[in-house]
Amino acid sequence: MPVRTASWNTQHGLAPIFDMNLPEGALRAYLVRSFAKATGTFDDFDLLAVVGRTQIGRIRYSDLDAELNEDVPFQSMDEILSAKRGGELFAYLLEKFAVHSGLSGVQPKVMIRAVDDAGKGMGDRQSQSFRSATHIVKFWDPNEYPELAANEHFCLSAAKAMGLTVPDFQLSESGAAILIERFDLGPDGVYLGYEDFCVLNGISSAEKYNGGYETRLFKRVRDFIDPAERRGALEDLFKLFVLNCALRNGDAHLKNFGVIYEDVTGPARLAPTYDLVSTLPYLPKDCMALTLNGSTNWPDRKALIRLGQTRCDLSVQTINEIMDQTADVLTKLAPEVAKYFSENSTHREIGGRLLAAWQTGIRESLGFSRAALA
Repeated sequence: MPVRTASWNTQHGLAPIFDMNLPEGALRAYLVRSFAKATGTFDDFDLLAVVGRTQIGRIRYSDLDAELNEDVPFQSMDEILSAKRGGELFAYLLEKFAVHSGLSGVQPKVMIRAVDDAGKGMGDRQSQSFRSATHIVKFWDPNEYPELAANEHFCLSAAKAMGLTVPDFQLSESGAAILIERFDLGPDGVYLGYEDFCVLNGISSAEKYNGGYETRLFKRVRDFIDPAERRGALEDLFKLFVLNCALRNGDAHLKNFGVIYEDVTGPARLAPTYDLVSTLPYLPKDCMALTLNGSTNWPDRKALIRLGQTRCDLSVQTINEIMDQTADVLTKLAPEVAKYFSENSTHREIGGRLLAAWQTGIRESLGFSRAALA
């Protein structure tokens, strides 16, 4: 094991001490099992020594004298999407890619270096000098969050239909996994700078559920987004916030929003939409991750209009158009959701709960009384 020192490359971000993405859940448990016996103990520094080379964004951690080069093995996308290994797929990928997966979050996930079903690299990413992970593969535990991959697939589909920037994503044929392309990696293998909103607020990941959206999200966009792009960024962020309310996503915490940039002294822009799910199918009484107007209760239409006006400088007409668009997108997507869960899922009840959550969001937050989604 490397000694407990850390270094990062010269193109680092704003606050390295807060920017570590340490594995949680199944990924952390696997790494502990794999390394704790040899070391006797296995704390966060030991974990960082294993996965510090493969973090989201530019920051890398390693033994002080070690090279920061990555050499992630290739993995067929078709093998994942067609789920040829069945229920053993996650165990297989975990063994192969755990040490290359500096990812936070409790959902079972790994980072892979993908090739398509013809064995070709992903565009310029097949270069010999390009050895990084290109995609994130997420799974779900049937005992906790059944059909979470399909849930995220349809929520990201809604964001894409609303014109928000979303990384390329694909749901596997079995629904066991969702494959998402990394957005912090250029086609030439150069990392983009990335900071989540814990970093931008100068707080640790443990505080990701603390504070209010007004100051810790919307105000920080004004502080960090380039003035030339700020108006559009605030409108997109408001659109995403409205969508989160309609979807009933109670996990929209500070690490699930971010900014990206090419140069540490240059302009920053909002990161693409990621980690977007509806939480009510699993937690029927779930509330918002942060507060709005001092409360974690879901906002009504009046509160959303006030937020759009005061924090995003949007006109009432634009705000109304965004809420109309959100309701229309979810209404149009609902038959596809119902069809998928009816024909493909062994957890059909999740589809019904998902549509019911959307219906609640459309009615209570957007103020529309519509027929039940189906």
